[in-house]
Amino acid sequence: MLRASKTSSERLAIVRWAGQLGAVTAEALAQHDGRTIASARSHLCAAEHAGLLTRRRVVADAPALYAVTRAGLRETALRGLDPCRVSVANAPHMIACAEVAAALERAYPDHEVMGERELRREERQADAPLASARLGDTPAGAPLLHRPDLVLWPHDPQESLPVAIEVELTIKAPQRLLEICTAWARCRCVAGTLYLAAAEVQRPLSRAIAGAHAEEHVIAVGLETLIERHGPAQSASASTVPSDA
Repeated sequence: MLRASKTSSERLAIVRWAGQLGAVTAEALAQHDGRTIASARSHLCAAEHAGLLTRRRVVADAPALYAVTRAGLRETALRGLDPCRVSVANAPHMIACAEVAAALERAYPDHEVMGERELRREERQADAPLASARLGDTPAGAPLLHRPDLVLWPHDPQESLPVAIEVELTIKAPQRLLEICTAWARCRCVAGTLYLAAAEVQRPLSRAIAGAHAEEHVIAVGLETLIERHGPAQSASASTVPSDA
C-alpha cells in the first residue's frame, strides 16, 4: 500500500509539472527529477496509459512531447489551465522551453520556474501584469501585454523581483523585436529579461537590444550555454540573471 501511494504521488507530481508547462519531454523530466532518461520515459508512459498525459512526436529526430490532458488537469487540481495542444509549429519551442525550465531549476535552486500558461492565469486573476511587458493598448484601451516564455520567481518576493526568460529559436521581424526589447527595457515589474537564443538569432537580437538602449535590462546568451552548463550532472549557480539594478 505504501509503495502504491508513493507511486501515485510521484506520478501526480510529474503530471502537475507537465501541466504547469503544458508539455514536457523525457529528457527535461530527467533533469527536473534527477533521474535517468529511461526512468523518466517510463514514468511519462505510465501517466499516458492512465490518461493523464498524451504523447505526441510531430518533429522528426526530436524528442516526443507529453502534454497534459483534461483528466490530468483534474487529477492534479490545476485550475484555470487548458489541455495543451502540440503541433508541428509549436513543438520545437515547447521542447526547448521544457529543457530550459529544467535547467533553470538546477541553476537557480533559490527560485521557482513558472511557465507562460501559469503566468497568464495569475495575471488574469490579479487583473494586472505581474511579469509581462506592456507593448501598448488594444483598441478598447486594455493593456497589450507581451508575456515571457518562463519566469524565475524568487522564493521570497519581498527580496527581489522576478526575472523574465525568453526562449528565442527563430528570427522575428526587426521592428517587432525592437518593440519587444523596448517594452522589456521599460518594464518595472521584473528585475530584467534573459534571452536564451539560438545561434542564428543572436546577432539580430543584439541589434534590437542596442537599438532599444536596453543593455542594462536585457541580456542575451546562447541557448546552448544554459543547457550545456546545467544538464543532469550539474547544479552550480549561474551568473547570467540580470540584477535589480
